[in-house]
Amino acid sequence: MYTMITKEQWQGRIDHPTNRVSFRYHQAVEPINIQEIKESTTSTSTIIGFECEEGVRRNQGRLGAAAAPNAIRSSLSSLPWILPSESKLQDAGNIACKGSYLEEAQIELGKAVTKILNSKSKCIVLGGGHETLYGHYLGIREAIGPDKKLGIINIDAHFDLRSYEIEPSSGTMFRQILEKDMNASYFVLGIQRYGNTMELFEKADELGVHYIYEDELITDSSQLYKSELQEFIDNHDAVLLTLCTDVLNAAFAPGVSAPSPFGLSPQIVRSIIQFVTSDDKTVSFDICEVNPSLDEGGRTTKLGAYFVNEAIVSFIKGYGRC
Repeated sequence: MYTMITKEQWQGRIDHPTNRVSFRYHQAVEPINIQEIKESTTSTSTIIGFECEEGVRRNQGRLGAAAAPNAIRSSLSSLPWILPSESKLQDAGNIACKGSYLEEAQIELGKAVTKILNSKSKCIVLGGGHETLYGHYLGIREAIGPDKKLGIINIDAHFDLRSYEIEPSSGTMFRQILEKDMNASYFVLGIQRYGNTMELFEKADELGVHYIYEDELITDSSQLYKSELQEFIDNHDAVLLTLCTDVLNAAFAPGVSAPSPFGLSPQIVRSIIQFVTSDDKTVSFDICEVNPSLDEGGRTTKLGAYFVNEAIVSFIKGYGRC
């Protein structure tokens, strides 16, 4: 089910009502109807929300992620808008999963993502459980066509390569993609050595997944992982970046379905987002598994908003490359 977002749903501090250099997100954003989206003639990013946690329920996780899109918007609203006056930020509203109709909601999300990408805009998807990724993927694949090589980069503690023989969930998406799409490849950063079964490690190796452990990222002071990322990006025609917030250390992100005491720091995740989204081949970004109902003091939601801001800034300015 689709609903538009109105300007009234973006609220925040106002330093000046008309001087654009004093603007914050809520003053810069332009709500649009996804059915009426027009081709962009300037640097544009477009937000679409996915109010869904059915995949998390099927995966026996803790519920609450369906409330994340609007919660992230609320935290994003008062951040300063530092981008050039000719750049644009659009909000195309939310798609909600009603009841157990996950697959139908993912298809609807995919259609929205395709419309956004076909309008020459970068796409920002606010999940939702990580089942958001499959609908996101459907939209990108439709937009770029079946023959283009798609690289999927995931910042995550888990592979999400479980069997979908009984039903898809928030733990099956990448296996669904890799077993059906011979032109898609998967690179995941932040894998927990003790957060995945041996079966999942074996499946990752069988499917040719490239992965970097969480502890390897923490000790990689020279950020050598970026050369691996760049090689992966260079070998593909288009790139999708997805962030599962349970990759973060629980001290920074308590509001997730599966918090981890050994997760990554926000600085590492921020650096990865900046690096990947500043590459022209990266067409979209999603953030998943923020759970406002479990979020002490709104810390995870606010951190998620900052990550979204990093992606938008990098998409529009190519910021973050060094």
